[in-house]
Amino acid sequence: MDAPVNPYTLEHRPNPPALPGTVFIRPDVDGVVDAIATDLLFQAHACVREFGDFHLALSGGSTPEALYRRLMYDPQYRELPWSRTHIWIVDERAVPHDHEKSNIRMIRGWIGDHADIPRSQVHAMCPVGENGEQDPRAARDYERELQEHLGWREKGHDRLDFTLLGMGGDCHTASLFPRSEAQREGKSLVAWNRGPTVVPPDRLTMTYPLINASRCVGVMITGEGKREAIARVERAHGGGGEGTADVPILGVGPLAGEMRWYLDFAACPES
Repeated sequence: MDAPVNPYTLEHRPNPPALPGTVFIRPDVDGVVDAIATDLLFQAHACVREFGDFHLALSGGSTPEALYRRLMYDPQYRELPWSRTHIWIVDERAVPHDHEKSNIRMIRGWIGDHADIPRSQVHAMCPVGENGEQDPRAARDYERELQEHLGWREKGHDRLDFTLLGMGGDCHTASLFPRSEAQREGKSLVAWNRGPTVVPPDRLTMTYPLINASRCVGVMITGEGKREAIARVERAHGGGGEGTADVPILGVGPLAGEMRWYLDFAACPES
């Protein structure tokens, strides 16, 4: 099957898809990266002024790497207050930290090793122990770590300040896959996710209660390969039959915050 062709140009712009929250569309990946980085800079300084620190949850995968690179080399983002920032991991595969598919390995490689951020403020999920086996306490331990670092804030502000998500072709986000166990978690902030719909290996993931408590949730989606998934979310959001069980990203909706979608032209369905 031939790859889909991007039908858009600067003269023929797509209409923003009807998604829950605010939708920002940019011509290309660079434009999307600029939009997110600018919002991050604003949010970080605002939170440091108000609370003294900034709590940022980051996703792995190939899509956000362009953003992480830009934050390190672009002079206009050097003012990010890294020394007052805590980085949290949205989800992690059950692999050691030096594994090529480890999200913390990627995030440390791009940000932790180059930014002015204390290593103790980059909070790794530890899904496997020293023996290489899954640690059944890992979800509870990460939840406790979150609570320890956020708990000193005034009630109502003890939450993540910015959570960056992506979306897979099956409309999963974080490691909340369609019809998976962790989707049904209503109390725990972090949970294991396993089962036939979870792409191996098993995952440790932030849950809806934690994500939806965020001050701001940003969803970064780029490329023609995600166009049909965006169309599917748009249909479901408009009452097109599918619900959160099949379209997991529909379960994301900050309760007292803002949801922002950052899309390039190529990811936008044709109207």
